[in-house]
Amino acid sequence: MSKQIFLNAIRRRNDTGQAVFGTGTSIVCQELMDRVGVHFPDAHLDAEKMARLALAGHIELGMDVVMPLFSVCHEAAAMGCRVNWGHDNAMPEAGPPIFRSGDDIRIPDDLLDHPGCRVPLAAIEWLARRVGDDAAVCGKVFGPWTQGYHYFGVENFLIGTIDDPAGTARIMRALLPVTLAFARAQIEAGADCLLLADHATRDLCSPAAYRDFLMTIHAEIARALDVPVILHICGNTSDRIGMIAQTGMACLHWDTKTGSPAHVRELAGEELALMGGVSNRKLLTGTPEDIAADTIAARRACIDVVGPECAIPLATPLANLKAIAAIGRGPDEGK
Repeated sequence: MSKQIFLNAIRRRNDTGQAVFGTGTSIVCQELMDRVGVHFPDAHLDAEKMARLALAGHIELGMDVVMPLFSVCHEAAAMGCRVNWGHDNAMPEAGPPIFRSGDDIRIPDDLLDHPGCRVPLAAIEWLARRVGDDAAVCGKVFGPWTQGYHYFGVENFLIGTIDDPAGTARIMRALLPVTLAFARAQIEAGADCLLLADHATRDLCSPAAYRDFLMTIHAEIARALDVPVILHICGNTSDRIGMIAQTGMACLHWDTKTGSPAHVRELAGEELALMGGVSNRKLLTGTPEDIAADTIAARRACIDVVGPECAIPLATPLANLKAIAAIGRGPDEGK
């Protein structure tokens, strides 16, 4: 019953003492693509190939969750952005911007029928049938803040938060239906939980900006969806974990730049579940022993789901990924 244990863990209800492993971001590296026989860009554009590669997170890596959206570009593609879907050595990229002002925003009537949305929805259906109770199926959506980067350009969008905060707030409101529509469609397709990614790292979004532009939106998303929501923010989030804990998000997928697992657990308090704890830098350049040490430290600090801190680098050695769950699952392991 890995599925139920995972879902309990992201709600801080895992009373079994059993370790839980997983991530709501991409687990794809070049060696894993070679092992499965599915490669980029096909894994972004073909539902069965996308699902098979996601399933490897459970079958090959021992994680308790599968998540098939490996890129940041699915909503962007469906909204009309030009997307380079990448290759084995490169993640997809969207651009150039398609809107100049909030008045330009138009959500296509066939948003969910566009391949950018339709393909991952079909992959989620495939995974839900395939894994049953063996693993949770996690969907992924991007919040209005990150979508703003795609549609307006990062610099233009961020300048707007200073020069025209009311206009930025209207943009966020106008883009919220994209997040919610895609999220609800993923739940209907079989997702047991959702990762909400919003690139509101401290170097792009001050604590005041998080409070003024994102906190209420994140709380609304958490309330609007019928499954647990995991919030992912890259970078140091130590200055906003307290606010995140008030949004109703079930879980925060945190970056090790925030601090040690014990420090992050203290900042998060007792109600907010935590996912992560394994450094991407160590995954890329370290050894399985380094990864085992990160895993043990995360478990000792009561990190609810142990896994990579973010989408992993494509050159990550497969042996390092396998080392996360190889540490063991018993209640006394790592204590």
